[in-house]
Amino acid sequence: MSPIPRRSLLKAAAVAGAAAQFSWALGAKDAQAAPRAEAADADPVTLDWLEDGGLGAAPGSTVGVPWPKGAYEADQTFALTDADGKAVPVQTWPLAYWPDGSLKWTAHAVSSGSGKLTLAAGQAAAPDKKVTVDRSGGTVDVSTGVITVRIGKDGSTLVKSVRRGSTEIARNGRLVLIRQPEIEDEDQGTVKTERFDGAIGEVTVEQDGPVRAVVRIDGKHRKGSRSWLPFSIRLYFYAGADSFRMVHTITYDGTQEPGKASGDFIRGLGVRFSVPMRDAAYDRHIRIGGEGKGLLREAVKGITGLRRDPGAAVQAAQYAGQKLPDPSTWDQRVTTRLQYIPEWGDYTLAQLSADGFTLRKRTKKGYGWIGAGGGRRASGFGYVGGASGGLSFGLRDFWEKHPAQLDIRDAHTDEAEVTLWLWSPGAQPMDLRFYHDGMGQDTYAEQLEGLNITYEDYEPEFGTPYGIARTSELLFWANESTPSADALARQVAAVRTLPQLAAPPKQLIKAKVFGPGLYSEPDRSTPAKAKIEDHLDFLFTYYKDQVEQRRWYGFWDYGDIMHTYDTVRHVWRYDIGGYAWDNSELSPDLWLWYAYLRSGRADIFRFAEAMTRHTGEVDVYHLGKWAGLGTRHGVQHYADSAKQQRIANTTYRRFYYFLTADERVGDLMHANVDSDETFLVLDPLRKVRTDPYTPDRHALSVGFGTDWSGLVSAWLTEWERKGPKWEKAKARVLSTMEGIAAQPNGFVQGSGLYDLDTGKFAVASAPVVSVSHLSAVFGLNELCAELIDLVDMPKFNDAYFDYCRYFNATKAEQKARYGSDFGTLLLFQGHSRLDAYAAVRTGDAALAKRAWTKFFGSDGYTESSPWKTEAVNGPMALVAGSEASWVSSNDTALYGLAAIENLALLGDKMP
Repeated sequence: MSPIPRRSLLKAAAVAGAAAQFSWALGAKDAQAAPRAEAADADPVTLDWLEDGGLGAAPGSTVGVPWPKGAYEADQTFALTDADGKAVPVQTWPLAYWPDGSLKWTAHAVSSGSGKLTLAAGQAAAPDKKVTVDRSGGTVDVSTGVITVRIGKDGSTLVKSVRRGSTEIARNGRLVLIRQPEIEDEDQGTVKTERFDGAIGEVTVEQDGPVRAVVRIDGKHRKGSRSWLPFSIRLYFYAGADSFRMVHTITYDGTQEPGKASGDFIRGLGVRFSVPMRDAAYDRHIRIGGEGKGLLREAVKGITGLRRDPGAAVQAAQYAGQKLPDPSTWDQRVTTRLQYIPEWGDYTLAQLSADGFTLRKRTKKGYGWIGAGGGRRASGFGYVGGASGGLSFGLRDFWEKHPAQLDIRDAHTDEAEVTLWLWSPGAQPMDLRFYHDGMGQDTYAEQLEGLNITYEDYEPEFGTPYGIARTSELLFWANESTPSADALARQVAAVRTLPQLAAPPKQLIKAKVFGPGLYSEPDRSTPAKAKIEDHLDFLFTYYKDQVEQRRWYGFWDYGDIMHTYDTVRHVWRYDIGGYAWDNSELSPDLWLWYAYLRSGRADIFRFAEAMTRHTGEVDVYHLGKWAGLGTRHGVQHYADSAKQQRIANTTYRRFYYFLTADERVGDLMHANVDSDETFLVLDPLRKVRTDPYTPDRHALSVGFGTDWSGLVSAWLTEWERKGPKWEKAKARVLSTMEGIAAQPNGFVQGSGLYDLDTGKFAVASAPVVSVSHLSAVFGLNELCAELIDLVDMPKFNDAYFDYCRYFNATKAEQKARYGSDFGTLLLFQGHSRLDAYAAVRTGDAALAKRAWTKFFGSDGYTESSPWKTEAVNGPMALVAGSEASWVSSNDTALYGLAAIENLALLGDKMP
């Protein structure tokens, strides 16, 4: 997509907005939520696991289930049964409500189950072993009925102990940060580091059973008088589980300045536990995950492969991790020489790239390392312990979010130490400095010239990582003895793919969530429909393959895709300004989530999950003056100077939150409720305005497209969730809808002056035509479909249907309706879904016909597009693979959403 029309349209919007006269009179009638629905059909829902194997070795799973309007009152209870009709314990809580107060989404936590489960109204069965939480003393003690975890309330020890029965399995769980104050680009200088420990600031029990308990720990990493790098840790516990899950979030608040070698460079970031070692050295076991289900299976003191044989049964028992018989029963030629067999206390597995890991070990500190193997992609799993118990541990997305590392230290002593490194200290320091020196772009005019050549919107000091975040997931098991090979394989599988229950597409469609009518199950009943389904499958498969081929991996990068392809170099434009990382441009997040909603496909869910984790954390600021804003697409995820609502858009997070009840994503959405305040801090049109503009708290220029859609999605979500600010959020949803509807030209007016204190738009006294091709492609159509279903406001409906009707209309039609045409527009194929939506809502047959005309024959992908890949290999490319040089992420997102929505809305009207 050319950057020039975007900027020219922004400029037009600024000029038009400045020319308009405003008054503060709104319609006399206040907007209201839609009336209460009649009691809806509330059949039982069959839940199933995304992947085969059920819960496996994971501690538990939580699923979100939607309900039609009016189906259940807010206090409804639910019961769960398995395929045999046996009751399965479940914990239920509301996630969202319809405007009439009935349940819209409920969350359900389970700690058992392997097959399909049926959810229905009823009384929940209680677990045999309940989760309990005791916060009465100086710690928070959580018991699953199998393990007890003691959580600190202050200091640097987050988890004081993990016990199974009377046996302490682990202790002193803490956070570790290694800071490198200076980075050397060449081979000169001395590397110095300093260690910071996580210091608890606040502990909150968010849930306390009976099936699921959640404890949140917030704080910063501290050394001496300095505290930095805020963290938010959640620990998840499930009834009867011998394990717990950790969700670990850090927000970067250090200083790294381009061109300077000094700063806050992270050399290592980890989670560390101590593990008591009680068994004899030959009964102490090390397990480290390799490729797939592969494992290094060793003892601290190995008795296999020796010159003298202790006996086949003894060797087999040690390899199996079983307690050995008394050495007096062995071949005495071994027993009398045990003291001469080395004890291997230290192990390190380092995954410094997506393509290779190394494993090494040594006897103890101060002595040399020896290689213990290696491979391509490690599972991120480990175990240390013995016949009397031990700790299993794992880091999810281990190789995908490289550089990562697992350390076991001092396993030959009374206390081993385990560290899961989210950023390996064996890698180069985390260098987040901006990537160029500005190249003389000191003025807005020069920066616009830069935009016109590299598509990068540069501005000095804007390419900062200050305030970006990243979330990681870890699992820990307290084992009563060294697990068998099969048990370890199940634990490895849980680390690699956390089991997830899911409601079927039929229930999502029936409940009319995420925009009623916007998606339907795949339908290949006609050749025309089948062809579009094939195209949708092609696009998803291509991007999934490109992630692998192009190595779109790494701690800060995993989950994102690239924006545009370089057909000459046979690579994506990873180093060209605004053509590099996509950062949610034109809503690929929505494409993926709607693709999942209609299909229930696990591979699509996992792709969308990774993107949600990335775009909501890395592409958005969570601290500092730009908190609540996201960054436009670029070479680095924070590089571009366009810090805007459209990237921080809550719409992109709603899916994952409501489908999984993930608390961290819930935090992100709630944090955006007051993001309208950001318009006081940064004017998104500052570079193209021709008239003076100073942000005024009572008259902020806010666009009705990308700006408002980002704001209203956060307000709507807070209202639905009945969050702490839901009444304010509801009022802003209704008042801004009313304000847009009251404009002389509705959405076509383009923007309005917004009062932060009243939450209302001023009504312009004169009509303005200001339309951008970007306004509706960041979730506006999907949000409006939800709002129109939720809120009874005919004038708003009419204003939006008019926008839908005229965007793809002829210039003559636009001029006849508004007195002026809309100028030069783009993205007609993507906007065909607006035609389709308005056609169905208004019964306009001509509009329905135009929807398919624009879908098949305007811009974007067409039936005559190649719809295939071509092979690339050396010497044309770095890595052999495939390319579809005609594919761009903008077109993919727009085609994907238009195809999904048009098929659902007008599948029976296809030409």
